[in-house]
Amino acid sequence: MAAVTLSVSTLKPLGDRVFVKVSAAEEKTAGGILLPDNAKEKPQVGEIVAVGPGKRNDDGSRSEIEVKEGDKVLYSKYAGTDIKLGTDEYVLLSEKDILAIVS
Repeated sequence: MAAVTLSVSTLKPLGDRVFVKVSAAEEKTAGGILLPDNAKEKPQVGEIVAVGPGKRNDDGSRSEIEVKEGDKVLYSKYAGTDIKLGTDEYVLLSEKDILAIVS
């Protein structure tokens, strides 16, 4: 079996999927208490790194995806597939799992 080297530049999502770089989790609470790794919540905000071509309709055309590369988005808590490339964490999501674009 051949080894595959993945990088962000070689990854292209299919269909209506988007590839999101996860923002760092909070290290401490608002009161200043440092959080251990097992107490940190999974982040729900990230920046879109790559976007698929869009979902294929019944007539063969593609519906355009509403988000674009560089957008900061809020996504569902347990959505997508977690992927780790090097030290960075990413999530591969379907467009329907994105809740909002964060300004």
